[in-house]
Amino acid sequence: MAHDAELQGRIRTLLAARLDVEEKRMVGGMSFVVGGLLCVGVKGDRLLVRVGPAAYESTLCEPGVGPLELGGKHPKGYVLVEPAQIRSDELLRSWVERGLAFVALQPAPRARPTG
Repeated sequence: MAHDAELQGRIRTLLAARLDVEEKRMVGGMSFVVGGLLCVGVKGDRLLVRVGPAAYESTLCEPGVGPLELGGKHPKGYVLVEPAQIRSDELLRSWVERGLAFVALQPAPRARPTG
């Protein structure tokens, strides 16, 4: 499934001022890795947001939000947001900020040995 390039561009614009963002192909779409941690992404026409395990169940109760499915499993802490819930830049920004808030509280990933 192709990802929504327009949504990817909107997210890129929101994160443009940050120096710690990488775009990578992950979880069946394009993801934005912030400070070494998956934060948000685009899967098809939906927004992937990392909300974390503590907020996972309550976030799933929000309108237009469903679980991420990978290989028949639903990784706890990752949700998909339907296009209707991110139409405006303000709505998209609020979801991206939720992802940023979660990764900001996580320890930095350990560097992998080289060579």
